[in-house]
Parts: sequence; C-alpha cells; structure tokens
Amino acid sequence: MGWHLLLPGLLLSLPLVTGWTTSKCLLTEGSQLPLVSRYFSLCPVSQLSFLAACISVSNLTQTLAAVPRTVEGLCLGGSVSSLPPDAFSAFPGLKILALNLHLTQLLPGALRGLGQLQKLSFGGYPFGKRSLFLPPDAFRDLIALQSLHIFGPCLDKKAGVQLPRSLQRLSVTFSCLQDVGELAGMFPDLVQGPSSRDPWTLHMLDLKFNLGLKMASPGSLQGLQLETLILDQTPLEAARVRDLGLQKLHVLSAQSTAVAELPAEAVAHFKLQELKVGRNKIGYISREALASCNSLKSLGLQSTGLTQLPPGFLAAMPRLETLNLAGNQLQSATLCMNETGDVSGLRSLNLASNGLRILPPATFSCLPHLRELLLQDNQLLSLEGQLFRGLQQLETLNLDKNPLLNLGKNWLAALPALTTLSLLDTQISLSPDPGFWGAQSLHTLRLKLPSHPAPSVLSLPMYLTSLELHASTGTKPWRLSPNVFPFLETLTIRGRGLKLEVQNASEVFPTLHQLFLLQNSLEAFCSQDTSNIFLWQLPKLQSLKIWGAGSNSRPCLITGLPSLQELKLESLQSIAQPRSVQLEELVGELPQLRVLQLSSTGLKSLSAAAFQRLGSLRVLVLYTEKDLVLHDSLREYSPQLPQYIYILQSNLACQCANAWMEPWVKQSTKTYIQILDRQLCLTEEGVPAKHPLFSFLWDHCPQTLELKLFLASSSLVFLLIVLPLLQEARNLWIPFLQALFRLWLQGRRRGHGGEGKRFLFDVFVSHCRQDQGWVIEELLPALEGFLPAGLGLRLCLPDRDFEPGKDVVDNVVDSMVNSRVILCVLSGQALCSPRCRLELRLATSLFLAAPFPPVLLLAFLEPISRHQLPGYHRLARLLRRGDYCLWPKEEERKGGFWAWLKSRLGQAGSE
Repeated sequence: MGWHLLLPGLLLSLPLVTGWTTSKCLLTEGSQLPLVSRYFSLCPVSQLSFLAACISVSNLTQTLAAVPRTVEGLCLGGSVSSLPPDAFSAFPGLKILALNLHLTQLLPGALRGLGQLQKLSFGGYPFGKRSLFLPPDAFRDLIALQSLHIFGPCLDKKAGVQLPRSLQRLSVTFSCLQDVGELAGMFPDLVQGPSSRDPWTLHMLDLKFNLGLKMASPGSLQGLQLETLILDQTPLEAARVRDLGLQKLHVLSAQSTAVAELPAEAVAHFKLQELKVGRNKIGYISREALASCNSLKSLGLQSTGLTQLPPGFLAAMPRLETLNLAGNQLQSATLCMNETGDVSGLRSLNLASNGLRILPPATFSCLPHLRELLLQDNQLLSLEGQLFRGLQQLETLNLDKNPLLNLGKNWLAALPALTTLSLLDTQISLSPDPGFWGAQSLHTLRLKLPSHPAPSVLSLPMYLTSLELHASTGTKPWRLSPNVFPFLETLTIRGRGLKLEVQNASEVFPTLHQLFLLQNSLEAFCSQDTSNIFLWQLPKLQSLKIWGAGSNSRPCLITGLPSLQELKLESLQSIAQPRSVQLEELVGELPQLRVLQLSSTGLKSLSAAAFQRLGSLRVLVLYTEKDLVLHDSLREYSPQLPQYIYILQSNLACQCANAWMEPWVKQSTKTYIQILDRQLCLTEEGVPAKHPLFSFLWDHCPQTLELKLFLASSSLVFLLIVLPLLQEARNLWIPFLQALFRLWLQGRRRGHGGEGKRFLFDVFVSHCRQDQGWVIEELLPALEGFLPAGLGLRLCLPDRDFEPGKDVVDNVVDSMVNSRVILCVLSGQALCSPRCRLELRLATSLFLAAPFPPVLLLAFLEPISRHQLPGYHRLARLLRRGDYCLWPKEEERKGGFWAWLKSRLGQAGSE
C-alpha cells in the first residue's frame, strides 16, 4: 500500500516534519535517542542529529526508499544475502551504518559514496555459522572511517581487505578466529611489510567472544602499534600476546579467558599501563610476577579467587591508580604495611563482595590519595573511628549491603572531602542528632530507611544536592531535618511505604530539578479527595519519573508544575484493580512539558482535550499500552499536536474509530507518527488477524469522499428504479412496516405484563373473503358453539369483531396481541390476498420475536406446496409438525381434522 512509504522529499531539513514512515523503520533525532534506545541496541549510536533503525528488512531497496536521505545514522536488521553496488549512495551524509542483515557478500562498490562514514558494523549469525565475502577494495571510499566492527560472520583468511588509514578501532567478535595471525591475511595493512614506512596504528583491536581463538602465531602482527587489545571470552593465553610482534601495547583485557596467573612477561615487555584479568582462576600472585607489574596504572583482578595479597602488593606497583579486587575471598584487606611507611598513589579501590567483616584501623593508612572506596556487599558490622584517618581526599564511599549496626557520632568527620555516600540495604540505626554524619562536604547521599524507625525525625546533611531514599514496608511518616534543603536538585524515593511529612514541598525543596518516585504508590503524594491531584508543587522541577510498580488504584493528576519539561509515567496500571484512563486524568496543566512517556498506565484513548493543556509538548512516547483509540478530534487539532508521536509495543484498538488515521497521517506535515512493528487486529480469542491493522480498518470502515459520492449516486439510481414498484406495493409494505412496529410495541407490553394476563379472544382467525363461507359454516359452529358440539371459545373475525372506524392495520395488530391463538386459514386465494399475506407476515413476526408468543396454527383448505408460501415465511421450517393440518374433502376424514384442532386449542388453553 502506498501509505506505507515515506516520500523522501518530506524530510529535507530538521526539525523533522513528516506524516508517516514505513512500519519497519523508526526515525528519531539524536536528542531523543534515550527515549527509543532499545530499538538501537545493535547500533554503535552516538549523538547524531538524525537516525533511523529498520527491522525485519528483506527487500533492501524498498526499505531504503522509505528512509529520509538526510539521516546521519542508519541501522538495518533482517535478512539480506548480498549488498548491491551503490546501495547507500543516496545517503552521502551517513556517519554511522550498522548492518545486522546476515550478509554473505558485498559486491564491488557496495559502499561507494559514503565519504563521511565514521562507524561501520556487520552482524550475522554468531560464531561463524556463515561467511562474509568482502572484496579487497570494499572500504576504499570510506576515507573518514574510524570504527569497523564485524560480529558473527567468518571472513576469508586470505581476503586481503584494504583498511582506510583513518581507522582507529577494529572489532572481529563472535566469529571463527582460531589464530590471531589470521588477521594478517584478512587485513594485510595491519602487518608492517618490508616496504612499509609508517607503522599501522590502532586505538583498539577487539577479538572477544572468539571461542576457537587459541593460537597467536609469533610475529603475526609485526609492527602494529596498538593502544588496547581485548581478548575477553577467548581461550587464548594472555602471555602469548608478547610474541605477536606488536610495536606498542598499553591496555590488555583478558577477562574470562585461560589465564591462570598474571601475564607478568607481557606486562613487562610492553610496559602495560592497564591490565584486566578478572573472572579468571588465578588464586595466587607470586612476588616474581608482581615485580614485573611496576608499569601498571590500572589492575583488574575481580573474581579471580584471591584469598590473600602478597606482602608489598601496592609497593610493587608505585604507579597504580585503580585497583579492582571485587568478588574475591579476601577475609582481610592487608594493603598497607605499617612497618614500611610507604605511600601509594592509588585513587580508586574496589573491595566489594569479599566477605570482609573487620577492617583494622590501619587498613587504608597508606592511601592518602584515595578518592573512591567501594566496600559494598560485605559483612561489615562496625567502622572504627580511626579507619578513615588519613583519607583526606576521599570523595566517594559505597557501603551498600553491609549490616553496619554500630556507627558512632561524627563517624565521617575524618573525611573532609567526601561528596558521595551510599548506605543502601544496610541496617544502620539513624540518629536524630544533626551531627550524626559529620561530613561537611557531603553532596550525594543514598540511604535506606529502617522498617520501624525509632525516631520520627530524619536528620540529613543540609547541603545535599542529590538524595536517594529507599523505604521498607513501614508506613510511619518521617519528618525531615533540617526544614529546608536549599541546594537539593535530585531526589529519588523508592519503596511503597515511605511517607514524608512535607506540607509545603516547594519551601522544603526550593531548587529541586529532578524527582524520581520508583516502585512507589502515588497515594502518599496525591490528595485523597475526589480531585486526586499531585501535591508536590515544585516550581523549578524539570524532570519527573514515576514508576508505580502496579500499585495505584486510581489515577493521580500531574499538574501545577510550571517548569516541568520531561515526564515519565510507568506501571501505573493496578495489577489488582486494572482500570482504563484517559490522558486528561494523568496529565494536567504543564505549560513547559516537552517530553511525555507513558508505559503500562492503562491509557485507552487519546483526544484533543488532553493536548490543549500541553502547549509545548514535542515528543509523546507510548510503550505497552493496549487497545488504544485515537479520537478523530486530533485531526482538527493537528497543528498543535506534538511533532513526534511514538506508539511502540502498543496496539491500536481494531475499531472504526481509528480508521481516520490513514488518510490523515499521509497528509500531515506537522506530526511524525511512528507505530513500530506490525500492528495486527486481535480476534476475540486474542489471535492476530490476517490483515495489518490499518488495512483491516480501512477495508471495513471506508470514509473517503469518492466512496461517499459513489454510494450517494448509487442510492439515487436505485431509488428511481424502485419508485414504480413502491407505488404498486404501498398497500402492502407500508402497512406491514407500520403494523410490525406496533406489533413489537404490543409484544413488549404483553411480555412485561406477565403470564397471568387475560386475553380478549381465544382465537384470531385470519382468512380471505373467498373462504369466509367455510369459516362461518364449518369453523364457527365447531369452536364458538356450546358443548358438546362446540368448544365455547370466543373467536375474533375481522368482519365481525374489528372496531368500526379504526384503521385496519391497528385492528389486526390489537386483535393478534390480545388473542391466545392465531389460526391462519390458507388457500390459493388467501395467498393472493394482500390482507391475508399481511396478517401472515405479522403472525410470523409475532411468533418469532414476541417475549411470550401466541400459538400459531395453520389450516390448509387445499394442498399447497411450501414453495408457494412467501419466501420469508417458510413456516414448515419454523412450526412443529403438529401445528398445521389439511382440511380433507372426504366426510369420513373430517373428524380427524376437528380432533386435531380441538386438541391443539385445548393445549393452548392450558399453557
């Protein structure tokens, strides 16, 4: 369909102004990338001005025809076997190109015209399940290329692909490399040949997740100058890197590899500045190996099974600034030797997850330059006052997930430069003493509140700029001390049970810019009256994120925040009491709001009324909202709609109310609407329908002007054709419709009247004038006569019992409704009588539709085929066999007819 395609000319300049895009592609500006980042997860994205991500690509030409020519970043995912020549020549401004297409070959000139491209990546089936053929001059035109990433496919070991001199980063990951030397055949420029003058320089060579990489042929990378080599998740021994022939290497990462000891010879040979060998089974470091590490500035030994450190560990690495020892079994952190008096230049120390219980007073005495200390996830019960003495420059201290039962007054007084402190998941007993913290420069605090607080006053440092509070299940309100936090800019409150006694939040937090309410019930922050309005009116708040975790029983209107620019509402739909809401119930008067994100809020409809109070809204993102209805009032309000509307992982309701969108989005030049993925109508059983959403709606809900004109003209022609027929049939159909309506009303009244209603007549007799003799001579004596010859019933005969002066149709309807049994006397002449046919149709309608239908009997005076009956009244299919009988001509058989009639009338009288 034509509306699936985006005209390239619509996007000639930014800001983006377009009506629609292909359902496979998502377009965004760089500033909005965090809003849709999950759709760019396989792309080496950066802050570009304009990006596009296309999924499920099978026809490359058709997909690229729908992508604006001005994109600077393009990420394609799907299945395309080969890349044709000049595939991207229409995108000369591309700077990032990611092709996760399972390609098998690039034809010559496939990347021609991409002179500004900086990052290029090829993705496919992992671990070399497919090969990728690259011609030698595949990257000849990429004069600005800085990063090349090939993850998944195998390359020909003798491909001889030429690399541009601008290249700084080369990644070959998740592939089938077995020997590092294979890179010389793939990319011969990496190796310095006899005629080479200038050695090749790379900032990074990434070979991680090559599960077959076990060999490093000596001299295979001869002459290459390399800053960083990454061998993570490969079985290659890091010590073999020394023989590759590299002229320079500064950083070596060999995490989760076959390293069993420190690659001391490689460190000494290259004078490495950074070594990462975490998640290896090292277990022990010898003094000899340690002596070769004096050039290191950073050392990563996390999760290496260390139980103790060798004596003089820090003294052997005088240049060391960053040390990661997390995830080991160091029962005691013996880093400083009192007897030596040596001082280390260490700036960052990570001792997390080591099971530490006690830290001696002199543990950090040799670390006067330490600025970051991470001690989370240990078993520390108390911290002695002398422990932090000497850490005059410490800025960050993390004590999360430690019991910490005993902390004395001014326990942080020895840390004058401390700016960031984290105490989440601890059992610290908060003191109401304002001097409890002791840190004078503390700006960032993360704190867990006790479940059952003893004090009701929460004493916090006054000059905080960032505060994060985690609440347990307790609901006792806390009162903050001091009463005003004049510099607080970011506040995070996590937990359902926290209630702060803040009567006037604007006075307590006068400079608050960011507020995060995570896994929290909004009841603590909203009024409890019928209006249910967000109570924290903060004049300078710019960003608000609320994650309800499915615990909100009713909507809370976010309003009265004059400076708010970003609002994210997530998981507000109550799990126990789900309800449908409109946007007007969630968002109120927010004059400066530019970005609105909604996810699992129970939103069911969008109308123009919600946007009238959001005059500055530029981006609307809807995640995981189901069965949305977009009212056509948005069409008239479109000039004021946001420039971008993303409906992601959400489905529109399969209703005609949404059908107006198709022509609107094709013509709109003010709003870019993206409904990503193939939106399908769901059947009542929850199974996707066969047609895409808009095709389904458009096929079943036509609203175009051309179709309306066609229907109108067709109706006029049809009316002119049937007008003569209407003149002839006016004596039949018009009375029938009038009588049918009255019959329906009378039937409802009769049904509401109950079963005990008294009828005026026992039998209504429908017959034509030609059969009137039989009715008077045969039927009347048998039914109205007295016993034993007759039944003593009261019959309604049109010529005798109809009310004089009353309309015939009204007489028929009233008589039928007030009769217990309707007896139709049928003959060939009766079926030709308009009145008899009318009475027959009315009797059938009453029999089928009335709440308490009368008994309907047919008496045929002559044999009549059921096909002679009117097509609408094939009564043989509707009545039981005992409800009709033929009047016999033989005298001896007439007794059977009267026996049948008296039996059925007797049964009707007893019902």
